[in-house]
Amino acid sequence: MSVSTAEPSRDTASLRGTRRSGRRLPRRAAASRRSFAATMAALDAAATAGAQVSVHVTDLDRGTTVVTGDAHLTLPVAGIGVVPLLIDVAAQVDAGTLDPFELIERTRVAPVTVGGLWHRLAAPALPVCDLAVLAAAAGDAAAANALLARVGVEAVRARIEQVGLERTALMDGFRDRRGPDHAPHVAVATAEELAALFGDLVNSRVVSPAVSAQVAEWLSLNHDLALTAAATGLDPFAHDDDRHGLLFLNKTGRSDGVRAEAGVIAGPRAGVSYAMIVCFDDLSIAHRLRAHDAFRVFGLDLMEYVY
Repeated sequence: MSVSTAEPSRDTASLRGTRRSGRRLPRRAAASRRSFAATMAALDAAATAGAQVSVHVTDLDRGTTVVTGDAHLTLPVAGIGVVPLLIDVAAQVDAGTLDPFELIERTRVAPVTVGGLWHRLAAPALPVCDLAVLAAAAGDAAAANALLARVGVEAVRARIEQVGLERTALMDGFRDRRGPDHAPHVAVATAEELAALFGDLVNSRVVSPAVSAQVAEWLSLNHDLALTAAATGLDPFAHDDDRHGLLFLNKTGRSDGVRAEAGVIAGPRAGVSYAMIVCFDDLSIAHRLRAHDAFRVFGLDLMEYVY
């Protein structure tokens, strides 16, 4: 895997409001925290075992690449495909063409139980705004499918093109079983584009500041902190950790043989947008844990960079 790295910025100006403190690490302490060598070793081990791996990290203050490896590869990203859907929902709400309180019946789409909560709730219908929260926070397949049925896959694809994503595609909704007549994946993307997208969200450059803020707010509720985000120490059900000056939002994607995560993490020393994708032969729990370990090592390297 081709890899390049860069040092973190020593100039970390305030990022997106009051989340970043003015504290700086001493130069000697900072010097020991510039390497993503552990991440690259973990990814090399996964690749040696037959996985396809891709990673990209961008420094938000400087706009420079911190580390990248095969970030141009278009790979399946499963539930991260919800992000462009949420962008289109937020954009339509902001434009007044979609009522956030419009009720959508669960029976509007085929039953799906691969993830989420709505299929276990008694409520037969929920408003658009609540479905967006479920899709972002709980990876709710039924909620995402209902939103996709309401706005239309062509509208989401047009939105993807509008925001400048060239190698990202939402191909299909979620399914309990994916047959030969279905698209092979929910979504595909590159690590480079996903990292750029999340950076643009927190910098208010996706469609409009209002749309960016709404999508970032939904994504900040994500409960899945088991991969890269495990290193943050955040409560999965309450991320708002102002006490430690950490800004964090993410979206994960999980399916058979696919683990992916993209997000933003900003601490007192630096802020980054990141994405990592690992596609592997899901032959045993050992194969799966090897992929998960790579994400957790990556999370530790990210935390060392921003702190």
